[in-house]
Amino acid sequence: MGAVAVVGVGLIGGSIGLALRARGLASEVVGVGRDKDALERARARGAIDRGTTDLARAVAAADVVVVCTPVDRIAETVRMVAEACPPDALVTDAGSVKRRLVEEIERHPLAADKFIGAHPLCGSEQSGADHARADLFQDRVCVVTPGARSRPDRLARAQAFWSGLGCRVMHLAPGEHDEILAYTSHLPHAVASALAASVPGDWLALAAGAYKDGTRVAAADAALWTAIFRDNRGPLLKAIGQMQERLDAFKFALMTDDEQAILQCWERAKERRDRYDSDRAK
Repeated sequence: MGAVAVVGVGLIGGSIGLALRARGLASEVVGVGRDKDALERARARGAIDRGTTDLARAVAAADVVVVCTPVDRIAETVRMVAEACPPDALVTDAGSVKRRLVEEIERHPLAADKFIGAHPLCGSEQSGADHARADLFQDRVCVVTPGARSRPDRLARAQAFWSGLGCRVMHLAPGEHDEILAYTSHLPHAVASALAASVPGDWLALAAGAYKDGTRVAAADAALWTAIFRDNRGPLLKAIGQMQERLDAFKFALMTDDEQAILQCWERAKERRDRYDSDRAK
């Protein structure tokens, strides 16, 4: 692989750079961003070989460009990259919402020709290249979301790129991806936010492991998650509705002091959690 340009050198972008350099997969890793100081810190950490605020210059000779900006800026950035990068370059991303993004990009033939959407499932409540890790993608799922106009050769290259970082790659349609992630990622973040804000501040001295585990992702970047929630509003509203039904059933069981119903609610949840742990132990 030749040069790789990473647009947005935060946790994910920085980890991509560290993984590429640790595995010797790129001749050069160029970081692109708005903050020169942040780019210099990423370079000092070894996440990139050099950094620049000039997007067009950074991607002009890139073999692969990975867009790791917040989701509300990805489509515009991909269009700009497509106009400036070589004709045979692969452009991919790491955004956690896909349907609208792919639809927007496919309205622009040059961008659609080069782009393959992707979402590595390995985020964190931490942000910035200071927290990047070379092993962040190892054995983690990366969902690749080709659109109707995606080229098979670009799709194969995108799969090889993410596999090369250590990911287990699977394919989903963009809309299917968004529906599933509304339940498995976006809903848990929304619930963590609600739980964190529900406990009075002067009671936090008595909050222990359950509060810590249940609210961990509420410490994530607010602007980033606001953009994700808005972009995936429809599927997330459906997921919140199902969550409310579960809470209503539990609330009714408590109101009526129905021991069996309370037990069933918990056992159903425990079975699902045990299955989650078992699947990841394989």
